[in-house]
Amino acid sequence: MMRIFLFLATNAAILLAISFIFNVLGLKSTLDAQGVNLNLDGLLMMSAIIGMTGSFISLAMSKWSAKRTMGVHVITHPENQTEQWLLATVTRQAQQAGIGMPEVGIFEASEANAFATGMSRDSALVAISTGLLNNMDEDEVEAVIGHELTHVANGDMVTMALMQGVVNTFVYFFATVIGHVVDRAVFKTERGYGPAYYITQMAAQIALSILASMLVMWFSRRREFRADAGGAKLAGRDKMIAALRALQRAHEPTALPAQLAAFGINGGGISRLFMSHPPLEERIAALENAR
Repeated sequence: MMRIFLFLATNAAILLAISFIFNVLGLKSTLDAQGVNLNLDGLLMMSAIIGMTGSFISLAMSKWSAKRTMGVHVITHPENQTEQWLLATVTRQAQQAGIGMPEVGIFEASEANAFATGMSRDSALVAISTGLLNNMDEDEVEAVIGHELTHVANGDMVTMALMQGVVNTFVYFFATVIGHVVDRAVFKTERGYGPAYYITQMAAQIALSILASMLVMWFSRRREFRADAGGAKLAGRDKMIAALRALQRAHEPTALPAQLAAFGINGGGISRLFMSHPPLEERIAALENAR
């Protein structure tokens, strides 16, 4: 709850800061002089509602959506030794991490993958692919579980949703301002909105979303290093390194949506800016150099 409050407070503070800057620099009066009669304060509030609402709805539906899209079988009554071991491992690590017992599930996929999702630390879902269970030993699977439970303990799902909401807020705000400027100042539309507004606003949203996604992906890469460190703490550093090396050997492309994927494979060049996960060799090196 404190995490949500702090991010909402940050969002409100940034909204106020933008409003203040527009007024101090005289940007509002400049826009008005160009005939761009835009209520910036009202636009800021509307942008915040649009930006945050979609993000929170996605977060609230994340467990349900993950179960449906990935076909996750939630283990309620273990039917075999593997399921019993999974539940026992998650129970033990959840207690170590100080979080509520998450739902534990298995989904059919040939690739070695896992993910954690949910709206709170005490009501999460951790799911493991059959490919991971078939291609890793128990020590490596234990480390992967520790990685995912660290995401839960760190509140990463909530943090990413809130960060995306803040980003969405400002993308919509600045795209709308740009659309108004082009429509009023360039094409001289005097009443209502001309085609230039809609075309420019949409194009600006796409361009700004691409730029903003670099910031979101940068933060995502940082949280992966933290989750690796947490997995090493819960399961052991050697086990965590072994799990990453197993993924490195596999070099299988992930079948999960970007927001659910637990691990990523290498990328380079400008594509690195859009990677949600650091290269596996960097993650391994970070663990090996940790003291």
